[in-house]
Amino acid sequence: MTALICGSFAYDNIMVFPDQFKNHILPDKVHMLNVCFLVPDMRREFGGCAGNIAYNLNLLGGDGKPMGAVGQDFAPYAEWMTKKQISQEFLLPVSDAFTAQAFITTDLDDNQITAFHPGAMNHAHEQVIPTDAGISLGLLSPDGRDAMLQHAEQFNAAGIPFVFDPGQGLPMFNGEELLRFIELAEYVTVNDYESQLLQERTGLSEAVIAQRVKALIVTRGAEGSVVYTADETLQIPAVSVADIKDPTGCGDAYRAGLIFGLMKGMDWQTTCRIASLMGAIKIAHHGTQNHYFTMAEFADQFEQAFSYRF
Repeated sequence: MTALICGSFAYDNIMVFPDQFKNHILPDKVHMLNVCFLVPDMRREFGGCAGNIAYNLNLLGGDGKPMGAVGQDFAPYAEWMTKKQISQEFLLPVSDAFTAQAFITTDLDDNQITAFHPGAMNHAHEQVIPTDAGISLGLLSPDGRDAMLQHAEQFNAAGIPFVFDPGQGLPMFNGEELLRFIELAEYVTVNDYESQLLQERTGLSEAVIAQRVKALIVTRGAEGSVVYTADETLQIPAVSVADIKDPTGCGDAYRAGLIFGLMKGMDWQTTCRIASLMGAIKIAHHGTQNHYFTMAEFADQFEQAFSYRF
């Protein structure tokens, strides 16, 4: 099976402010804010949902092809993808735009100030879901608004089942649009905050959403995840991590495990345990694409965490 992973490609510029924002922001002056934070350390990481999910799925040995729009500055990212043998078949180069960029500054209290420039992502709707590329499963992750709306319809028209993963893009859509995504999708996956927002905007409970798709998967951080189907509710444990380095991209790693299990026809218990372990491995590393393992190492870690081999 081959999965088409629709979503963003981005550069994550991560900075740490060695102080607290509150010491430099005067509450009575927020209407005329003019603040500069000196950040001695900065990392530039390869990111974006499609890029991250494809990287993690590749680690698992799954056949995934990311689809997204990239800018004039994408060459270093492309070299990385070539090195990691990740398909670039469905990338749309946009010559007069930058690749999407996130500028994230974190203070000593773990508060964050983020600026996001979508850049080439605004052109993602110019891409069309291929119908002749042997795609058997789709993933619709955060991307340009029009792209997400159109790609959902195109997946459905092509008869390709897909996972709806709105992520941070969920607030872009109203209740009617979200109901349409649910109607078209085979699976829906969100975190606990997104689940609450999804319920509020659609007026549907988690149980009702699960009746309309094959499964609703809700991740709950250290509390694990929950799989809702029409027939049952499964509690999936999290994998404990002794030294958490960076939670950014944990959800993308989880979704790669989810896609892998679906492609292999695994049951939900094993599929979501693989996803859970993927998330745990990711958060023990800085950045979203800096972790690595062999499948033998992953199988050993899975057995250690869950007392059986898949």
